[in-house]
Amino acid sequence: MVRDPLRDVADAPLFIVPRVLEGLRGYRPRLEGLAAAEFEHLRGRLLEGIEGHPTRFWVLKQVQKSREAVEGEDISARKQFNAALEALLTIVGAS
Repeated sequence: MVRDPLRDVADAPLFIVPRVLEGLRGYRPRLEGLAAAEFEHLRGRLLEGIEGHPTRFWVLKQVQKSREAVEGEDISARKQFNAALEALLTIVGAS
């Protein structure tokens, strides 16, 4: 049985103010291929849904979906993607 990596995550409210949304809109890391496409897809999901779901758990669930989508990429692409995700989590206050 696969263990849910978010099982032990402590949820917390996020304070989504205009500055956070601007930071999310403006953050465009240099990624290539599937990683770039998946990051844009994630950013779009966050911009569409974060105001309605302003919680750490919801954001991390979205990030988990994106990490799963790039699992098959090479190690270098995954490292760059994960670094971009860490910066994104900092922007929204979910790190």
